Amino acid sequence: MKIHMITDLEGPAMISRFDQTRDVTPETKAISMTLLTREINACVDGILDAEPEAEVVVWDGHGGGGIDIMQFHPKAKLIARGPIKAPYYLDESYDALFFVGQHAKAGTPEAPLAHTYSSKTVEYYKLNGIEMGEFGCRAVMAGTMDVPTVFIAGDDKAVAEAKALVPEIYGAAVKQGLALELAIHLAPQAAQALIRQVAAEATANIDRVPPLKMEPPYEFEARVKEGCSIDGYIRRGGEVVDERTVIIRSDNICDLPI
Repeated sequence: MKIHMITDLEGPAMISRFDQTRDVTPETKAISMTLLTREINACVDGILDAEPEAEVVVWDGHGGGGIDIMQFHPKAKLIARGPIKAPYYLDESYDALFFVGQHAKAGTPEAPLAHTYSSKTVEYYKLNGIEMGEFGCRAVMAGTMDVPTVFIAGDDKAVAEAKALVPEIYGAAVKQGLALELAIHLAPQAAQALIRQVAAEATANIDRVPPLKMEPPYEFEARVKEGCSIDGYIRRGGEVVDERTVIIRSDNICDLPI
């Protein structure tokens, strides 16, 4: 069995402020990286509980890097943060996609650290008319390869967002969102135990979770926040709708900025 895991730094228990995830506060961020890495390791342990010979490949999906490599699970493999774009080395050889440390999409009420790709620039993304966050876009991407997205760990709003798209997904909610920078958290040890348990259940039931399918052609709509530039989207072939909105069309989802 082969599992691909996408991680982010906003979703673990005990992280609910943006300054905990950014390089401008390195000592604070280092604690967050430890919290995420321990949740990743718990997920890997859960996978291995169900499938001892599983190969687990983790992609560090946080912009400035979010994994403490010195504490990373010895039985997993890491794609460190660097120059990388979709599909993040995911391909048809994988049996499933897992998410750890996931946050909800931009604008989600009471969702801690909710954003879509960039907390500073993006107001929303839509894929074929449906508003999508990072989870949705990448789960659809996996679906084009017939890879099911079977597990998510993060805040309760992120888990609810995932279940709305993939009802059969296994979710581990490690904190309850109260506001953009406020949450009620499980203790780290409790969060890790929950993740390990649910990840094992997900691994044992991969065949019960269908891939998330959205047929091409794809129409990707990006709207940026007030005062932000759309030039990067235009350089990728985007059609200008207005000064803040661009549409990119493609038959290949990996050509889109997801």
